[in-house]
Amino acid sequence: MTSSKRKTIQTMKPETAAKKLGVLLSATPAEFQEGVVSRDELNELQAKPPAWLVDLRRNGPHPKQVVAAKLKVSISGLARGGITEPLTTDEIETLKAENPEWLEREQSIQAETRKEALRLKER
Repeated sequence: MTSSKRKTIQTMKPETAAKKLGVLLSATPAEFQEGVVSRDELNELQAKPPAWLVDLRRNGPHPKQVVAAKLKVSISGLARGGITEPLTTDEIETLKAENPEWLEREQSIQAETRKEALRLKER
């Protein structure tokens, strides 16, 4: 007796796929937002990103985790600085150029946090 094993296709919600791709779900095309994404489709999007994904990654709007990384602050630091909405790449570059006091403070806090984490890891 042979048992035929079918490979189950792993799928994820569009929110999860957008997070894994580092993009804001609301900025993705409607067909992406309305469907489910298989693991293979996600891998394909990462390996050969379509024009809309390349554009979103380059210009935004970016989700808070990407904004925080680009500004070298924590997500909490963004909130303390009053940044609660997604930002475009141009808006991020403007903030960097203006270098407000809150951004300098949060960058130094983040740098200290990273140094401490590295120190603890090396122990």
